[in-house]
Amino acid sequence: TIRNTTGTTVGTNVTNTGFVLMAQSANIVFEADGTTTDIATLPANSQIFQITLDITTAFDAGTTNTIDFGDGTTADQYADALAAGAQARVLATSDVSQIGNLIDIGTSDITVTATYNQSGSAATAGAATATVLYLQNRNLS
Repeated sequence: TIRNTTGTTVGTNVTNTGFVLMAQSANIVFEADGTTTDIATLPANSQIFQITLDITTAFDAGTTNTIDFGDGTTADQYADALAAGAQARVLATSDVSQIGNLIDIGTSDITVTATYNQSGSAATAGAATATVLYLQNRNLS
């Protein structure tokens, strides 16, 4: 059968609808360890498709330079410890515990935040653009 329809004939009685992939972006700059930046505000029941981090200036703390993506309450709700110590495009990967958080964000709007993590000597440089790609009101829970 064809999802979300009762018909079986394409062009006649089959629903021809889908979802638009949407995006929101924000810039992240080096600051103190644990500094957060609001990246996107997503409507309830959205599905996060991808989080991308474009590092334009490498973050240069002495030992650790990573960025987590979360919901303002749990720093790594969606992605944990993306490497930010070199210029690159980094695609967020999620572990098994985070997959359900991406499929449906829940019944309330959320703000996706990025948290910069550093250790060793303090960073003196670092800049990136984070982008959240999502399907609005997908409601897959």
